[in-house]
Amino acid sequence: MDKSIIQLVDELPTDNITVKVLKALDYLMPGQWDNLVGFDQSIRAITGESDPQVIQKIRDRAVALYHDPTQGYQTAIKLYQTIDRADAALATAALANKVGEKISFLSFLNKMTPKADTTQSLDLLLKVVVELIAYCKLNGLPNPNPQQFAAALANNYQDAALMRMMALVCIDGLLPLGPNFLGKIHEVMTGTEGNLITGNPVFVAVNNFIPGNSPSDKVGFINQGFAAVEGWMNNLVAKTGVTPQSIVQSLGKFIQIADDNLDFVAAFLDQATNYYEHTGIQTVARKLILDAQGSVNLGAFPATGTTSTPSGYAVGQTVEVWDEEEEDWYEATILKVKDDEYFVHYVGYGSSDDDWVEEEDVRDRNYSPSDDYDYAIGQKVKVWDKDEKEWCSAIIEKVKRKKCFVHYLDDDSSDDEWVNNDDIS
Repeated sequence: MDKSIIQLVDELPTDNITVKVLKALDYLMPGQWDNLVGFDQSIRAITGESDPQVIQKIRDRAVALYHDPTQGYQTAIKLYQTIDRADAALATAALANKVGEKISFLSFLNKMTPKADTTQSLDLLLKVVVELIAYCKLNGLPNPNPQQFAAALANNYQDAALMRMMALVCIDGLLPLGPNFLGKIHEVMTGTEGNLITGNPVFVAVNNFIPGNSPSDKVGFINQGFAAVEGWMNNLVAKTGVTPQSIVQSLGKFIQIADDNLDFVAAFLDQATNYYEHTGIQTVARKLILDAQGSVNLGAFPATGTTSTPSGYAVGQTVEVWDEEEEDWYEATILKVKDDEYFVHYVGYGSSDDDWVEEEDVRDRNYSPSDDYDYAIGQKVKVWDKDEKEWCSAIIEKVKRKKCFVHYLDDDSSDDEWVNNDDIS
């Protein structure tokens, strides 16, 4: 079961080798990146909100948006995670190649692995394509467009997204390939056989996301993606004056580097860090929080084919309503809205049962748990409080086979807890 966006952001490390490397590169773009950790803290920092009720509404809406299959948030996260996990295999191959080159009795490794420059070049090319596709998914562009991405990169990239691209240039370009890394990538693009690219473990991992009806089409798209951002990379290096030596000097302030061979350092960093996933989660969280805030500020969570209202649900929307006496949820249609109350008609019942209900007792119906679980992440439920002898409203944030981790809507995150499925309705 995939983790919720709340869990992903809450579990981001505050200090590990990935964070140290990113902090070391901060000198190239001072003030742009902050290692935001914790979802509620991210909401406060990104939106400037301090009202706990508003923060909770943004949090709840963000969870719903993240699990909406028509949105691209989950796909972007998957891309960032996949590229880093597959990248570890490439880094191992590059490191083995360098060891084989420098240590004679291990020279057989050099024959078993691709030339390191080729491996590193392919790594960078594929990371550019993943960034391009993730950007388009996050921004609702149905077809990945290299030109639109390049324009956004030049004009709109900031925060974690800009740090990720800076790290790409430094860790995957300058350190392993040298100041002429763009020229070396061109050599690889023009001289590499297609099967070396399509057999690459990162390509295999993200193949289904790359546009094209054939391997050659996909390779062509990879080349287009790189061509679109090559100018930006060249300008970045020229503007900042960054060199492999200046990168290593800054890294040395945060981590100990025992080997002065830059190709070894680059391969090690590729293997030991997951900067794409780390900053990717932060980028998705930022976009998600801003989208959720916009939805909350507009006062409506739109439903297809309905008229929006100044509250959480819409007139004409089919929802589920909690019946306190029956202790169960019933399907209903919203007929009227007044502040945080809804006048509903219960599906299958006469109009005499129509009633006003509070928003706390209304939930979206668009949550379907998988076959292995009773509940879905993001689903609104009622949890039985054995001490108070009452049902409390909560949101599912994590699931196991017989338990769910819940956040109570009327409490802060310190009261989040695991509860048995038998105590949930």
